[in-house]
Amino acid sequence: MMTCCGKNRAWTPFTTGTTTSPAQTTGDQRFTAFCEYTGHAALIVIGPVSGRIYRFNYRGARLPIDLRDRPSLGQISQLRIVDHR
Repeated sequence: MMTCCGKNRAWTPFTTGTTTSPAQTTGDQRFTAFCEYTGHAALIVIGPVSGRIYRFNYRGARLPIDLRDRPSLGQISQLRIVDHR
C-alpha cells in the first residue's frame, strides 16, 4: 500500500493551447521545442518528468513542451516533436 507524501498541490484547470503544472516554474525557460498532435480526437498527456499536463484539443495543435519530457512524448505515435513554432 502506498501512502501520500502529504504535500497538497494546487491544480490549474485546463485551457486550450496551454500546459498546466502542479508546480509552475517562474522565470525558468525550459520550452524550446513543441509537440504537434497528429491524431483525430483530443489527447491529454501528463509529462512523466515535469508533471505538466499537455492537452491537445484538435489535429495540428502545437504546444510548447518541457525538454525533460521530450524523450517520452516523442514515443507517442500521435505526437510529432518540432523545434520551432
